[in-house]
Amino acid sequence: MFLPSVSLGSLAFYAFMVLMASLGLWDVFFGFEENKCSMSYMFEYPEFQKIQLPKKVAKRYPSYELYLYGEGSYAEEHKILPLTGIPVLFLPGNAGSYKQVRSMGSIALRKAEDIDFKYHFDFFSVNFNEELVALYGGSLQKQTKFVHECIKAILRLYKGQEFAPKSVAIIGHSMGGLVARALLTLRNFKQDLLNLLITQATPHVAPVMPLDRFITDFYMTVNNYWILNARHINLTTLSVAGGFRDYQVRSGLTFLPKLSHHTTALSVVSSAVPKTWVSTDHLSIVWCKQLQLTTIRAFFDLIDADTKQITQNPKKKLSVLNHHFIRHPAKHFEEKPAIISDLTVTPLWVPVKVSKWSYVAYNESDNIYFTFPLANHRKIYSHAYCQSTMLDTNSWIFGCINSTSMCQQGVDLSWKAELLPTIKSLTLRLQDYPSLSHLVVYVPSIHGSKFVVDCEFFIKETRSIQLQVTHLFSFGLSSRTVKLNTNGLFYNIELLNFGQIYQAFQVNVDSKCSGVKEEITSIYKLHIPWSYEDSLTIAQVPSSTEISLKLHVAQPDNDSHVALLKMYTSSDCEYEVTIKTSFSQILGQVVRFHGGALPAYVVSSILLAYGGQLYSLFSAGHCLEYATMLDKEAKPYKVDPFVIMIKFLLGYQWFKEIWDTLLLPELDVIVLTSQSMCFPLVSLILFLFGTCTAHGGGLLWCTALRLLSSLWLALKRPSELPKDIRMLSPHLPLLTAVLIIISWVTCGALAILLTYLYYVFKIVHLQASVTNFKNSQTVNPKHSRRSDKRCNQHKEAAHPPRLSASEAEDSLRMHSTVATLLAWVVLLCVPSLIYWLKNLRYYFKLNPDPCKPLAFILIPTIAILGNTYNVSIKSSKLLKTTSQFPLPLAIGVIAFGSTHLYRVPCFVFVPLTLHALCNFM
Repeated sequence: MFLPSVSLGSLAFYAFMVLMASLGLWDVFFGFEENKCSMSYMFEYPEFQKIQLPKKVAKRYPSYELYLYGEGSYAEEHKILPLTGIPVLFLPGNAGSYKQVRSMGSIALRKAEDIDFKYHFDFFSVNFNEELVALYGGSLQKQTKFVHECIKAILRLYKGQEFAPKSVAIIGHSMGGLVARALLTLRNFKQDLLNLLITQATPHVAPVMPLDRFITDFYMTVNNYWILNARHINLTTLSVAGGFRDYQVRSGLTFLPKLSHHTTALSVVSSAVPKTWVSTDHLSIVWCKQLQLTTIRAFFDLIDADTKQITQNPKKKLSVLNHHFIRHPAKHFEEKPAIISDLTVTPLWVPVKVSKWSYVAYNESDNIYFTFPLANHRKIYSHAYCQSTMLDTNSWIFGCINSTSMCQQGVDLSWKAELLPTIKSLTLRLQDYPSLSHLVVYVPSIHGSKFVVDCEFFIKETRSIQLQVTHLFSFGLSSRTVKLNTNGLFYNIELLNFGQIYQAFQVNVDSKCSGVKEEITSIYKLHIPWSYEDSLTIAQVPSSTEISLKLHVAQPDNDSHVALLKMYTSSDCEYEVTIKTSFSQILGQVVRFHGGALPAYVVSSILLAYGGQLYSLFSAGHCLEYATMLDKEAKPYKVDPFVIMIKFLLGYQWFKEIWDTLLLPELDVIVLTSQSMCFPLVSLILFLFGTCTAHGGGLLWCTALRLLSSLWLALKRPSELPKDIRMLSPHLPLLTAVLIIISWVTCGALAILLTYLYYVFKIVHLQASVTNFKNSQTVNPKHSRRSDKRCNQHKEAAHPPRLSASEAEDSLRMHSTVATLLAWVVLLCVPSLIYWLKNLRYYFKLNPDPCKPLAFILIPTIAILGNTYNVSIKSSKLLKTTSQFPLPLAIGVIAFGSTHLYRVPCFVFVPLTLHALCNFM
């Protein structure tokens, strides 16, 4: 029924598409660095003390709880309330556990012990019953209101204390971060109750999979509020993304909108966070030791010594977050750092007049100041660069004013340095410091430690090299190369025309060193100026190092910056940089950014095949096979040009006014364009992937149908082919009513699933009957001919016609397509069913229910289709009209359902309902 109709060319095409999809999926799920996060451990047994909430709150939210985290003696001491610390509330995300707070809580407790509990944090955590809020958005508003009640309950625990807090800090993981932002949308919520929000892997821009309208409505409410009230939102917010290891929430979704009036929001990828420098997956971001240490250090630097709580000064909060998460100068945070530092006059002062200098410090007994006169260097060079492998937090580089051989005070330039994994470095533009006469590098007295200090003066043009990236359609067959052979310590390679998310490149850095006896470390840093998504690669040279270049956020239209590959190199080595397009990573970007839209393209392809089958039934009197119609009808040019044309027309005001008058939703392609995600050929690629998936789904269904029918024959031999094809089953109205009642009192998705299983049962029974008839025909052909004569006599009589074997097979082809189409509808409805089953012990009826309206329409439609056959609708006056509907609906699925998946079933039930009505008209 399926395989014979597939041509060799089609099989080759589908095999090629499977290969491309596999390459893209491999890049998303495996094409990233290994997990370099260190595990965070508890030093004592973790304990979670349940906080008693008011009875009204507990009754209103029976499945939610609030806990206080503790360990050892700290946990015992704080069982007796009230509390005396600084409250921090952790909100878990989709299917997240309240116990995920233990990593941050334990690290904060150890830090407090180090300072003898001068300050300490009390970490609270909300138990959301591990709800699947990324699959069902109906509980997001409920979670938000419960968090509000938790905040009020937490602050009551500090009443009567000398330094009682008036607000809390929140750390939200995944959807927990969005719930925290939604607090501001509550009518009775006071913004002063929140003083800091840190989100981890939270999709702020849009939901990962918009499976129901409640999720999209919630996002629209939250984001619109933050945009419209940007002037009045003083909440300091930091969003941390996981990078490419997090394939559940791509990092581009985590970037908070850059609002002109909202300057207290920061977004960063974990690979760019100083002292972290690693990519994290969606779960490890809550326990990654490097990242949690950075977070806790920031929390302690945020404390106001006067109030012993987190500071209310937004400038200080933003300064602390910048210090720890954006650019770390290898110094402890100071709110008002001393710009002028006293330099002792007793140590040695060594003048250095060369333009390139290196010093190895080992077992130094005296402090040494190396001075570089700038007067002569300014005439020749534009910049100065210094680096040190001594990673302590002391000041190490200064600028002197009007000095000859030594100076008593100098400008501390260490605050302008940047910390990297193996060095701290500083680059100065000499003309920005015209008053400085000398540059001073400080080498402290050390015993047993060894470090290297390097400095050089250079002209910017000699260290900035432009490299044009290869074209998208070069497919990695061509490459471009630059050589760095000037023996410098620092280079900027400008990656021209690299700013789109569909671009992806493989960079190979070959280093060759002469006269080097020990390993030298080089650092290659990809710097993206329009977003904090930098990534670092550490290489031991000489070596050949591969670096992947791809973006989380596209370059804004009004941004003229250039992406940079910063190379911190060795003067003893030569480097050769080669770049070429990575086709597999481009496919990975397509899957990463648009994989969620694939179900819409699959359904669109099936609808086109379904329409072709209905038309063949109308025109030729029989239904062609699914695979044949899929090859014939599922063509991108039948869908994409119309979507492009609508987008073009929406650029005209008159058409936009007509569009708005008809209350039509915004075109999904426009939504993608606003997110810089609409790039060439992606719709074509997704349509081909969708057609391939639809083909594979049909093959899988036919295989399953044969296996189930064989199992049915083995367990119970069915009767002969159906005798009455005109009358609907007597039990059908009762079954329909029962299923509708189930959808009303329980869950709409449950009723849809049961209806689908009933439909599958009817198809399996029909397939088994056909198989049994063919087997009997093979065994007794004379009896078969007599049966055919009787069948013809029945057709000629006035009695209802009996179904023949050929007509049964014809109906099976149509039923198989409908079943494949319905399978995707069921899959899109299953998330709310899973949520309902998981919370069944708390409530029997899902409210709100996104699938209930759909269930009321699909249940009678599927019930009728499961009991009717093609022969009964051939003469229907409605059949021609029904066959023409799937094409515009297939266009509508792509136009309105690719980024709003919950709309897809709405386009499916229309042709199915018309198909069912053909039995009566």
